[in-house]
Amino acid sequence: MRRFIFLVILIGSLFIIQSLVRSIYALWQKHDLLVRSETELKHQKKENEELKHKLDAVQSLTFIEQEARNKLFLQKPGESRVLVDERLMQAVASQAAEKKEHRSNWQAWWELFF
Repeated sequence: MRRFIFLVILIGSLFIIQSLVRSIYALWQKHDLLVRSETELKHQKKENEELKHKLDAVQSLTFIEQEARNKLFLQKPGESRVLVDERLMQAVASQAAEKKEHRSNWQAWWELFF
C-alpha cells in the first residue's frame, strides 16, 4: 500500500514538474517575443521621427523654391539661367583629376600647407 501511494505521488509530481517546465518555456518564448517587439517599436519610432523631419523639410518654403528652380527651371525676376553642356563638365573634371594625378605626394602636402 505504501508503495502504491509513493508511486501515485511520484507520478503526480512528474506531471506537475512537466507542466511547470512547459509553462516556464512558454513564458520564456513570450519574453523573447516581447523584447523583439520592443526593439522593433523603437526602430519604428526612430523611423517615424526621421520621416516627420523630412516632411517638415519638404514643406518648408526654401525646399519648395529649390525644387522649383532645379526641376521646373523657374527663376526669380531679374535672374538668368545658364545651361552648361555635360561634356564640358566632364572634360573639366577629367582635367582636374589629371592635374592631381601628376603631382607627387610631397608636392600635394606642400601645396596644402604652403
